[in-house]
Amino acid sequence: MSIVLVGLNHKSAPIEVRERLAFSDEACAESLHALVDGDVLSEGLIVSTCNRVEVLAATSTTANSSEGATRISRFLSESRDLPPNFFGEHLYTHADDAAVRHLFRVASSLDSMMVGEPQVLGQVRRAYTLAVSAGTAGRVLHRLLHHALHVAKRVRAETGIAASAVSISYTAVELGRKIFGSLKGSTVLLVGAGEMAELAAEHLANAGASRLLVANRTNETARQLAAKFNGEAVDFSALSEQLAQADIIICSTGASDYVVTPRMAEAALAARRQRPAFFIDISVPRNVDPAVGKIDNLFVFDVDDLEAVVASNIREREREAERAELIVESEVMQFQLALRSLDIGPTVGALRQKLNDIAQAELKRHRARLGDLSPEQERALEALLASTVNKISHPVISRLRRSHDTGIEEDMQAWRDIFGIE
Repeated sequence: MSIVLVGLNHKSAPIEVRERLAFSDEACAESLHALVDGDVLSEGLIVSTCNRVEVLAATSTTANSSEGATRISRFLSESRDLPPNFFGEHLYTHADDAAVRHLFRVASSLDSMMVGEPQVLGQVRRAYTLAVSAGTAGRVLHRLLHHALHVAKRVRAETGIAASAVSISYTAVELGRKIFGSLKGSTVLLVGAGEMAELAAEHLANAGASRLLVANRTNETARQLAAKFNGEAVDFSALSEQLAQADIIICSTGASDYVVTPRMAEAALAARRQRPAFFIDISVPRNVDPAVGKIDNLFVFDVDDLEAVVASNIREREREAERAELIVESEVMQFQLALRSLDIGPTVGALRQKLNDIAQAELKRHRARLGDLSPEQERALEALLASTVNKISHPVISRLRRSHDTGIEEDMQAWRDIFGIE
C-alpha cells in the first residue's frame, strides 16, 4: 500500500490549465467513484480550489505508487475529456512521505499563494467531507486527514504565520484597529465602492466596526455595497459633511485628482471638535492630498506606506513559516509511526483470532470429559481460556511489533508463516 498525490497548482500551471481541471462539489462527488476502482486505488479524495487541483489516494495492497500515479493521471484526463498529454509538465507527483508532507504543508497554508491564509484548511476539510460522503475515504485517509488537520491547528497555535496582514485592504483595516485600539464604536467611511473598497468593507465587518458609511459617485453602487455589509449609503456630493462623521476614512476611487483636500479635512476636523481622524488612501492616483497629513490630529497613510507594512509582515510570515516547516517535518515522522501501527493491526488481530480459534477448538474437543458444569464454572473456564491465550500471544505480539518497527519484513513474514496468517 502506498499514499500517492498527483496535482497541479498556481506554481506549476497557469489559470487556463487549472480551470480546465477544476471540480465542483457535485462533479467531485461523482468523480470519486470513477477514481477509486478497488484494483489500483482503494481510497481517494479530490482537493479543488481556484489555486490547485490535487488527487490524494491510497493504493490497494497489490499496487505500488507508480501504478497509483498512472491511474490518477489517466483519471484526470478522462474525467475532463482531455488528451493524456494535455497537462504536460504541469502535473506533479508525490508518493508516501513526500505525499504526506505535501498535504501537511497545504493544510497548514505553507504551499498557498499567500502563506498563512486561512481558507485552504476549510477547503481541505471540505474535500475530506465529500470523500467520506462518497464512501471513498477509508482507514488510511481517515488517519491521514485527521493528522493533517491536527498539524494545521498546531502550526496556527505555535507560530505567527497568520498573525500579520499581507494584503493592502487588510493592512489598512489593521492599522485602523491599532490606532484606535478597537474598531468597536467607531464610524468608518468608504469613499469609493470598487473591489478594493469591498475587500476593506469585508475586513471592517469582521473587525467589528460599529457603523459603515459608503460614498460613491454612482449612488446605486454605494447602496449595493452598503447593503451587503449592513451599512449606509451617503451622498458623495456632500463629502465634506460626511467626513465629519467618520473616525476612519478609506479612499478607493478611480478619480484622477484629489477627492479630499486640506480645506475639506480642516472643516471636518472642526465639526468633530478636533477629535482625531485617520485617512487610508489605497487609490492610485492618490485621493487624499498629502497636505492633509500635516494637519494636527489628522493622519494619512497611502499605498506606499501600506506596502512597506505589508513587505515587513511578509518577511515576518516567512520567518514564522520556517518554524512551521519544522513542525511539519516532525509530524510526518509521527504519521509514519501511526501508519505502521495501522499496517500491523490486521496481522495482530489475525494472530489473536488464530490462537483463540485453536483454544476454542481444543476446548470443544475435550469439553465432554468435564461433565456438567455450573454457569459460574463455565464462565471461569472461558476466563481461564482467554487469559491463557493472552499470556501466550503477548510475547509473540511484542516480538512481532519489534520486527515491524525495525522494518524487518522477513521476520514479520516468518511469524505469519508460523501461524498460517495470510
